Amino acid sequence: MKSSTTAQTPRSFQTGNVITTGTVHAVHDTYTAFLPALLPVFISNLGLSRAEAGMLTVFTQAPSLTQPLIGHLSDRVNLNYWVMLAPALSAILMSMLGIISGYFWLAVLLTLAGFSSAMLHAIGPVITGRFAGRNLGRGMSVWMLGGELGRTLGPIVIVTALAHMTIRSLPWLSIAGIVASVLLFLRFKDLPGPSASSAESVHWRTAIAKMGYFMIPLVGIITVRAFLISGLTTYLPTFLTDEGESLWFAGASLTILQAAGAAGAYICGSLSDSLGRRKVLFILMATAPVFTFLFLNTGGWVRLPLLLGLGFTVISTTPVVMAIVQENFPDNRALANGVYMSLSFAIRSAAILIVGLIGDRYGLGRAIGISGVIMAAGILFILILPKTVRDERD
Repeated sequence: MKSSTTAQTPRSFQTGNVITTGTVHAVHDTYTAFLPALLPVFISNLGLSRAEAGMLTVFTQAPSLTQPLIGHLSDRVNLNYWVMLAPALSAILMSMLGIISGYFWLAVLLTLAGFSSAMLHAIGPVITGRFAGRNLGRGMSVWMLGGELGRTLGPIVIVTALAHMTIRSLPWLSIAGIVASVLLFLRFKDLPGPSASSAESVHWRTAIAKMGYFMIPLVGIITVRAFLISGLTTYLPTFLTDEGESLWFAGASLTILQAAGAAGAYICGSLSDSLGRRKVLFILMATAPVFTFLFLNTGGWVRLPLLLGLGFTVISTTPVVMAIVQENFPDNRALANGVYMSLSFAIRSAAILIVGLIGDRYGLGRAIGISGVIMAAGILFILILPKTVRDERD
């Protein structure tokens, strides 16, 4: 018997609803993107090491381990209202970072924000997939476009705010997140949850067991991507300020990286609908290390155009992978997406810590370079990744 995810999935692409979920994703991730640009401030004010600063990011990632449970529950009970609450909750928590003194309370706020983020990222892509119909790659592209736009705006918003207000005035920034939650509620308050039959569809142990053949190569791809993605999105501002650049230049560089990722997320996810998921992944993972080494061996404003290539190739792999996951498990999309997101965030958290430790010992430049080598080696995992429906057509 098919689950509600399948039963409720339209054949046509519901543009308005997909854009709405992507927009909410953008607002939410604008707030969670505050942290990387704030790390140099926390390092200075609290006397943190690079690894300790990186651990702050890990606190936001650790709650992602609950995403398989969240996905399993959302296949059976209506958790839509929790998704509607997430933008407001994350906005309030992330905007309060400036008024907190001490490492412990920073960790508490970031952990709570991590749970809010986990709820949105476990269920949001599945809701978007339902609205995308047959064009799942395009739907995931819009979802990821929203997230990358948020991560693009976040650093520049926070560094601009700090240039015009004190760090203790940051809670005022939460207003946009609260408004987003209200609008999401008004639009989707009647969105149906899972049908009664979905609770009897497939036991979670059986569903996860069936994912084994697919998740093994996928974990490899997630792992090799995690080092370079975390090295750039977490430590880029710190790397640039260590090299003498201003905080504004460092924050703007991260914005450029994320903007290119936003464009890549939309283009590459949509292309994978026609070219095939594995082909697109191969091209992206083969070219990202090239841009990495070019970036590390240049300096100043010359690096900015290279950041465009880096963001486009490194970040845009995500919607392709998300489409693969949902396409392979149409009857348990929320659970499969939760498992993928949990693995992705957990592995990325570990990668953040490892890159930070390497950066403390050998320098962040060398840590990012090693990450590029690791990603290049990950091409081998694409060869053993099972073909999807789109790949079989090619």
